[in-house]
Amino acid sequence: MSLVVEPPAHVRSTFGLRESVGVALDGTWDRGWRYDDVVLAPVADNARAAWSAKIRESLDVDGVRLARPVRSSDGRYVVSGWHAESFITGTPEPRYDEVVSVAVRLHAKTATLERPRFLAQSVTAPYSDVDVFTVADQSAWADDPLQAARGHGMLESVTEDSARSMALISQLAGLRRPVHTPDQVVHGDLFSTVLFAGAAAPGIVDFTPYWRPAPWAAAVVVVDAISWGGADAGLISRWSVLPEWPQMLLRALMFRLAVHALHKRSTPGVLPGLAYTAELVRTVL
Repeated sequence: MSLVVEPPAHVRSTFGLRESVGVALDGTWDRGWRYDDVVLAPVADNARAAWSAKIRESLDVDGVRLARPVRSSDGRYVVSGWHAESFITGTPEPRYDEVVSVAVRLHAKTATLERPRFLAQSVTAPYSDVDVFTVADQSAWADDPLQAARGHGMLESVTEDSARSMALISQLAGLRRPVHTPDQVVHGDLFSTVLFAGAAAPGIVDFTPYWRPAPWAAAVVVVDAISWGGADAGLISRWSVLPEWPQMLLRALMFRLAVHALHKRSTPGVLPGLAYTAELVRTVL
């Protein structure tokens, strides 16, 4: 379990929060601390954190609340590994059709954004969580799904559970067909990060960028919701109007299976839900 570490005094001071009393927040805010109406949270990658802040500073999405970045006194988004943003109320709730709707509206607004340079960078050892997700994403789209993982030495030591995940990936890979929906900037982790507060508009705290078709990001929400969130199987058919939906579901499923196979903190309890979703996805291919 990660230690809950409060931001150091010089960081709080740089964001104008020296006199405020902090309260530790839950995982939705990524080990953040609330100071009045501002949240300070540690960043895993400075480039991604700065990019997310810059995008959310000016992005407007109909019917969505966005946590806006708070700049430091000298204009920076990130100071000594910490970033600040406005606090928005709410908690994740199993309102999954609404989350998919958020994905659709959000990505209509991000369709014209340029691809961030860091998304094209190669992963390097020692591998971070970001690297694992990058390679897992590649695995869902590459001709040889596990080539990147092997090339980076991520499969040198795998558990029996990981091996089952990789076997399922190999089976599903043969069901892929070419897709033609263009790639764009999408948020690839909306399932448990959209906040609800009664009748208020849904809220988005951060932006986890990928360069993939917009329906793929919606499909990730659906795969997550059915695999782990108790969503009904009808969630698949209710969003079948989205372009190339069966293939997007297939690639979202392979992505999540690859994360499970490669991530060192994966637990065996994850796979049964993904295997169940795989059976549902097969029926619509």
